[in-house]
Amino acid sequence: MLLIGFNVHSQELKLNDDVGVLLRREKSYYLNLHTNGWGIGYRVGKNLTGYLKRMYEIEFVSMKHSKEIKSINPGVQNSKSFVYGKLNSFYVLRPGIGLQKVINEKPYWGGIQLRYFGYLGGSIGFLKPTYLYILTITPTGDYYDETLEKYDPDKHFIDNIAGRAPFYNGLDEIKIHPGAYFKGGLNFEYGTNPEKLKSLELGFCLDAYPKSVPIMAFDENNNFLLTLYLSIHFGKRYN
Repeated sequence: MLLIGFNVHSQELKLNDDVGVLLRREKSYYLNLHTNGWGIGYRVGKNLTGYLKRMYEIEFVSMKHSKEIKSINPGVQNSKSFVYGKLNSFYVLRPGIGLQKVINEKPYWGGIQLRYFGYLGGSIGFLKPTYLYILTITPTGDYYDETLEKYDPDKHFIDNIAGRAPFYNGLDEIKIHPGAYFKGGLNFEYGTNPEKLKSLELGFCLDAYPKSVPIMAFDENNNFLLTLYLSIHFGKRYN
């Protein structure tokens, strides 16, 4: 009976090992939450060996300045919130390539497989100018009108801003801010079905640009943006 049990156990290990080898390709979608915003992404890749994967990814994330604080003008009825001093909204598209390497294998009955990884690629920044509703005094001086204007730190102050404009204002004035990124961290795969991919990822991402990114008017803007992130992945493996 002991020999039979050992033989069955060995076959189970072999079967799972074979499944891991046969299902060489994978793809997944993920949600990224990081210290300065959030984003979404997509990955595809394949096993180079039993312990090493080559992956391709593309993700789109929002990127806030660390000094952004929402405000409202208490002197304006139904005022919408705005970020005083914000010149541009910043979004990043990251196409890249990377490697994942297994640190410890998942037991045949399930559990967690741990990998470390590194990704490198382009960081294509999109700067969208900020538009605000501005209070302007009428020619008669009786009351104020609200006009839609691009934010100008030399003309627009906390007391004459009525609120933020709709998101679509400024879309036709987007400017490209090219750079590169590097990402590293740990991947925790917890799914029990070898054909379905479920994992959590903890890591950091460094975006680097030739020039500083002009997000805020009165605070320092940098050309190196470091963020910490948590992402959750769902996908499948196949041949």
